[in-house]
Amino acid sequence: MAGFFPVFLKQYWSSGSDAALSTFRLGNANGIAALVIVVLAPVLGAIADRRGGNKGFVGAFAILGALASAGLFFVGSGDWPAAIVLYVLGVVGLAGGNVFYNAMLVHVAPPERWDVVSARGFALGYLGGGLLFALNVAMALKPHWFGLADSQAAVRMTFLTVGAWWLLFALPLLLGVRESSASSVPWRRAVGDGLRELRATFRRVRRLRPVWLFLLAYWLYIDGANTITAMAVDYGLSVGLDSSDLIVALLVTQFVSFPAAIAFGRIGVAIGARRGLAIAIGIFIAATFWAMFMRTAADFYTVAVMVGLVQGGLQSLSRSYYARLIPAGRTAEFFGFYGIVGKMSAVVGPFLVGWISLLTHNPRLAVGAVIVLFAGGGILLFAAPVPRRVTQGLTLPY
Repeated sequence: MAGFFPVFLKQYWSSGSDAALSTFRLGNANGIAALVIVVLAPVLGAIADRRGGNKGFVGAFAILGALASAGLFFVGSGDWPAAIVLYVLGVVGLAGGNVFYNAMLVHVAPPERWDVVSARGFALGYLGGGLLFALNVAMALKPHWFGLADSQAAVRMTFLTVGAWWLLFALPLLLGVRESSASSVPWRRAVGDGLRELRATFRRVRRLRPVWLFLLAYWLYIDGANTITAMAVDYGLSVGLDSSDLIVALLVTQFVSFPAAIAFGRIGVAIGARRGLAIAIGIFIAATFWAMFMRTAADFYTVAVMVGLVQGGLQSLSRSYYARLIPAGRTAEFFGFYGIVGKMSAVVGPFLVGWISLLTHNPRLAVGAVIVLFAGGGILLFAAPVPRRVTQGLTLPY
């Protein structure tokens, strides 16, 4: 999603189009996918709380994402509409599954372990993704090693490997993690209850000032992080960098993120999740500022390392901090709301970069606008009150 798709969209599926136009298409694709999740996530979360069965939703969305990823193998040159549709479905599969995956955190670890377990989850995700990405990079750079005709054939093959990998590594969770049994509530009733629960969730969040202020902060700063990740390769191509350098830099990011995410789990324990989040936001701002003025592949590698150091920490500490703020017994519902906020942010950032790039033909100005999102999120993070029990690492008993 972050590595090969932007390159192929610009150079293969949008062959002959203006660079700013392909950036615009990619930004819109991310925004549309986010809007779909905005609608689905809180309803599905409320349903999962009524019926149980988070694993079932994780599995269904994993299948959707895997099939969409594999489907990109069959999309021909110039057929950017089909590529965009499959990309949107793949992002929906990823984000939709993560709503329920995130909600399972409180079922697999006690509160005092949330920071560490959340961090390890992201760390292993980066390691696993990095291992596959390393294989895919080798395929693209040395296709003859794998019996492939050229780099184009190799990149198309990577989409098939992603689909297979996705399904394979969903199996340990689906087969090995226990959760409470699903209830016998009929689906129709569960949907109706879920919609009513959604309205009630909005009212509950509005009454919980620490929760809604944190979610507003999260909306802004995770928007910046998601936008940088989704648009980085497209931006590098727009400012004239070679695609092979960009792909290898992303590979570096994956392996830097593995130990860094584990380290941030310990930072959360040592100095508190909110201070750890402030460190991550500060480094993201510095990386974005550096990206505005980068000229060489070495500059992009520097930005990649900086992002790798903090992206896992930003995600994992946000998840564990939020888990302490929300009411017990409503985890899927509130994590559905958490998902909707994250995806609402993913609407704004890509659209912002895409439109500024299209209107100004200045990709540096477009990426610089993301700094405002990080800064606003950091300010709101520290404007939100911190309940005393949260500082002690306990769940707040609303």
